[in-house]
Amino acid sequence: MERQSIAQHDADGLPVSATLPSTFLNWFSQKGWQPRAHQIELLARAQKGDSTLLIAPTGAGKTLAGFLPSLTDLATRPKRKPGEAHRGVHTLYISPLKALAVDIKRNLEMPVDEMDLPVRIEARTGDTPSHRRQRQKQNPPDILLTTPEQLALLIANKDAAHFFSGLTYVIFDELHSLVTSKRGHLLALGLARLRKLCPQVRTIGLSATVAQPQDLQRWLVAQNQDGQARSDFEAGLITVEGGAKPEITILDTQERLPWSGHSARHAVGEVYEVIKQYRTSILFVNTRSQAEFLFQNLWRINEDDLPIALHHGSLDVAQRRRVEAAMADNKLRAVVATSTLDLGIDWGDVDLVLHIGAPKGASRLAQRIGRSNHRMDEPSRAVLVPANRFEVMECQAALDANYLGDQDTPDLRPGALDVLCQHILGMAVAGPFSEDDLYNEVISAAPYADLDWDTFERAVHFVATGGYALKTYERYAKIRRTEDGTWRLTHPRFAQQYRLNAGTIYEAPSLTVRLLRHAKRDSKGLMATRGGRVIGKLEEYFLEQMVYGDTFMFAGQIVRFEGIRENEAIVTPTVSKDPMVPMYAGSKFPLTTYLADHIRTMMADETKWKELPPQVAEWLRMQKIKSVIPRGDQMLVETFPRGEKFYFVAYSFAGRLAHQSLGMLLTKRLERARARPTGFVATDYCICIWGLDDMGAMIEDGRLTLEGLFDEDMLGDDLETWMEDSFMLKRTFRHCALIAGLIEKNHPGKEKSGRQVTVSTDLIYDVLREHEPDHILMQATREDAATGLLDIHRLGDLLASIRGQIVHKDLEQVSPLAVPIMLEIGKESVPGEANETLLAEAAENLIHDAMD
Repeated sequence: MERQSIAQHDADGLPVSATLPSTFLNWFSQKGWQPRAHQIELLARAQKGDSTLLIAPTGAGKTLAGFLPSLTDLATRPKRKPGEAHRGVHTLYISPLKALAVDIKRNLEMPVDEMDLPVRIEARTGDTPSHRRQRQKQNPPDILLTTPEQLALLIANKDAAHFFSGLTYVIFDELHSLVTSKRGHLLALGLARLRKLCPQVRTIGLSATVAQPQDLQRWLVAQNQDGQARSDFEAGLITVEGGAKPEITILDTQERLPWSGHSARHAVGEVYEVIKQYRTSILFVNTRSQAEFLFQNLWRINEDDLPIALHHGSLDVAQRRRVEAAMADNKLRAVVATSTLDLGIDWGDVDLVLHIGAPKGASRLAQRIGRSNHRMDEPSRAVLVPANRFEVMECQAALDANYLGDQDTPDLRPGALDVLCQHILGMAVAGPFSEDDLYNEVISAAPYADLDWDTFERAVHFVATGGYALKTYERYAKIRRTEDGTWRLTHPRFAQQYRLNAGTIYEAPSLTVRLLRHAKRDSKGLMATRGGRVIGKLEEYFLEQMVYGDTFMFAGQIVRFEGIRENEAIVTPTVSKDPMVPMYAGSKFPLTTYLADHIRTMMADETKWKELPPQVAEWLRMQKIKSVIPRGDQMLVETFPRGEKFYFVAYSFAGRLAHQSLGMLLTKRLERARARPTGFVATDYCICIWGLDDMGAMIEDGRLTLEGLFDEDMLGDDLETWMEDSFMLKRTFRHCALIAGLIEKNHPGKEKSGRQVTVSTDLIYDVLREHEPDHILMQATREDAATGLLDIHRLGDLLASIRGQIVHKDLEQVSPLAVPIMLEIGKESVPGEANETLLAEAAENLIHDAMD
């Protein structure tokens, strides 16, 4: 195939040139396109043997840029000779989402077909049938589109060296999304193994939103090479500036703006009117519960019979694929979606994004907005729909950040130890390994670059014995050292268990939901019934609260609960005015520090209030009259009586997770000070504690000091004591034990229930806490709790920043700013549909007292 050299200039104005086959130049010409400068620069770097990170705005052609080195290389590769063995995979594309891999396959096949390139492209995800996955191992495609979990399984195979023998490129799409979690840690270890199998492999990272590019540049290449510090090794960087500025507005509702809540029920009618004005819209929400609620409410008012669909991770894969296909074919006017669609799926005909509820992060908002008008030269259009008054300010802060181009992607964490333990077992499944060699391989992965030998050795011994307290149990002895010094599996069944349990995504235990036309029952309960179709999965704890006849929303319809049969919840279609909405554990995003700081600044600057809706501006003005508006660097604490209780509200804006931890620690300190606290509630913005003694009076007369109450030493013994006694630590240990392989959720031919897993891990936790508190999984649990469930690092930053900056206001009654969190208390204490009228009356009284 004829080749031509094509020249461009890089971001610094320096000339770069790459060799491009004439077939590609003709294809560009037929499309009326020219290769963009960053596409040629990336190709030139790849042809030199370099790894590169490409940061470019949505619609800049990142995907084509990432695949251009692979396609040009494959187009000029000699044909396989008759009788020659099948070649290994040439290019691996790693995506954070199954839907993204499927979408990329569809879009990549177009230029391949149009240029008649000798390239076979296949996808491999958890949804790929087993017979196709087996065929792929025997006859690998040229380009394999897959996920981190599938890569872990592929390298844990005795034939991995053959399968990856021709691997030349690994492309990581939406890299910023991949690297910030345990999935990223597992993927980094997988990349380290690929580098060992294929030392010349080149990596390409693609991303649209990055706060710290240098972290990703290090992640893409091997660290600790030849004994040198990891910071010496970085991939190259190409940054594409420009792109049309998005057009973002905040819905100025004509309805009464709620004080609290996250459903945005008040704006559903206005949202429907917006949908009608556009050809295709995506409506993003933050949780699956919100998705179900919004979808049902839109259908109730869908008088025009618009085609509106629902997409979230609990739905059956067939339904999700149907929605994606309908979107690609422009058959939908709107789709309600969670984060399952918020990455780079290329639907150029989506002309509006609506974000229902606050985005919780500037980078997340930018990512989701980019799904609209997926072209660099056309502005993305978005409408933000705040669900309550605090969210109005949060949406404004996110909007401002988007126009400034600011990002708030989280910092990268050191590699998780439970993930390391899983990877060690996977490498034993692949074949015998040398401890020294595997250690050097592991520390070449950026998240584990600082891992010391002693910790690695403890991880190996955990896989070998389960640890000192568990080593007498044979089921924990998965590997053993042989006479030649290598480590090997003790029994083949551990390989099978590994394959069934590999990965780091462990959602709450769930049951399959099967929809039947009719369910037969007798006096003993649900009878055996056949047929029906699976519509998705729901969490056990929600379904176990159901009784026969209860109704709830799921999969875009209202169903009646008939009962549980084995591992399935049986439901039938029904009609109901008051169906429940399924709750999903751990599905809320915390407010980022960046947005929190901007909300503080916005509140403190009265000149910015004119940018806010009149209802919100009036709320802040009344707060200034009734109490005080703190400066941006201050934390306001308000105390006031209401009914027979006394309330303490701290506006710390540290996010829900940090506030939950702060609430527990403050409550313990208030107990010691004899303030007699009886409960607390936390939101992203503040924390409220209530009790039987007047905490405001105690502060005024010196019996209680705010500086002492919020002293950073609460993160010492107080925290340790609480963490040891907290159910949260047991829950975190459960996740770590599943990931590390101490407990297997899935066994050959059967699956443990969530209850069985909980009992097993709780017993082991109690044993380790008493007999081996320094066990590697106990260490992993404490590290996870500090950064995850408890957000201790952020709490520590808060306590340090407010030292000497706490403002106290003792009030005679509730303040306007306190109304939202006081209403959260109402929701906690007045459960059930029958009491909604009572709750509404209590809310009206509360608002009247605050604003009168």
